[in-house]
Amino acid sequence: MSNYLVAVEAAWLVRDVESIDDAIGVAVSEAGKRLNETDMDYVEVEIGATECPVCGEPFDSAYIAADTALVGLVLEMDVFNVDSKQHAQRVAKSEIGGALRNVPLKVIHSVELESDTEEDTQ
Repeated sequence: MSNYLVAVEAAWLVRDVESIDDAIGVAVSEAGKRLNETDMDYVEVEIGATECPVCGEPFDSAYIAADTALVGLVLEMDVFNVDSKQHAQRVAKSEIGGALRNVPLKVIHSVELESDTEEDTQ
């Protein structure tokens, strides 16, 4: 059994905002509130990054049109005792998706965590 850190991207819609900073603040706050309501405070919520198509530099994943913003959030969680990387991704997506109903999710990366137990090498 292995342990993984899985990152999931979420597309968060925020209505009636005038600035990118407001949209990001509302999106992070609302996502955190919904996760905490379901006792999932172990999920890290951060703003996503999008690469500029011209210069390649990353910028915050948020776009506003008609006072409505689409904010890309990155949600990370540790998944323990799973059989494979794909199993860890399904568990993370299921857990996060259960708390954030009707929010589009996509697994963006997963990394196997180092084992905390030491094997006997004698």
